[in-house]
Amino acid sequence: MKTIYVLLALLLVTSFSWSQDVFGKWKTVDDVSGEAKSILEIYEEDGKVYGKVIEILNKDRQDALCEDCSGEDKDQPVLGLTIIKGLEKDDNEYNGGKILDPENGKLYKCYITLEDDDKLKVRGYIGFSLLGRTQFWYRVD
Repeated sequence: MKTIYVLLALLLVTSFSWSQDVFGKWKTVDDVSGEAKSILEIYEEDGKVYGKVIEILNKDRQDALCEDCSGEDKDQPVLGLTIIKGLEKDDNEYNGGKILDPENGKLYKCYITLEDDDKLKVRGYIGFSLLGRTQFWYRVD
């Protein structure tokens, strides 16, 4: 009987840990206006974490270009643009990469961490994390 309880406990713990990751689709919300802006897909590639814009919610911005971006992102459509670049898992957060703000074309240092299963804290900053801004994104099924 003890064996059954142990197996059930392990199954619950394992399934709980699988549900707690940053991968999947997230609705981005502007930290100033509170307006939902886009849907991003966060994925892993070659051991690093990336996030790509897969839907723009504002119909007037669906054809927007990243005009102020530099390098390979310059004048590219925001739809399909990879804005989270090269994060690595570090305990309970992902950091060491960059996030692109397509509205001003600037790249910022970034970290992301789960607040709960369906709420993601996204912090972009310059220098150290006190100089920056935070957004909360919400999981989309």
